[in-house]
Amino acid sequence: MSFHLSAEDIHLEDGHILKARLGNGDGEQVDAEFDLNSVIGNNNGNFEWGGADFSHSAEDISFSIEGDENVPILRARLTDVEGNSEWRDINLSERITNQNGQFAFEE
Repeated sequence: MSFHLSAEDIHLEDGHILKARLGNGDGEQVDAEFDLNSVIGNNNGNFEWGGADFSHSAEDISFSIEGDENVPILRARLTDVEGNSEWRDINLSERITNQNGQFAFEE
């Protein structure tokens, strides 16, 4: 299940640590955190699942729940190999899930 559907108080710390209170299946909300740098990289100015350390070459990193479907979006200005920076975003619900109150990455 996509993490945001069973989460409260979702926020980003230090530009790459996703934190929330996640439902654990027993009706409880538990504190959880996940380092997005461990699964998202910057590939020539674009977010890349399966990469690493996107925040090392990003500026103005933000997180928000957006749109009618309440989609969890990570947004940042990413630098390409020529030094140009462009606004990019990635839908975290594509690969980040809630596994019994813990964040998990699905490849």
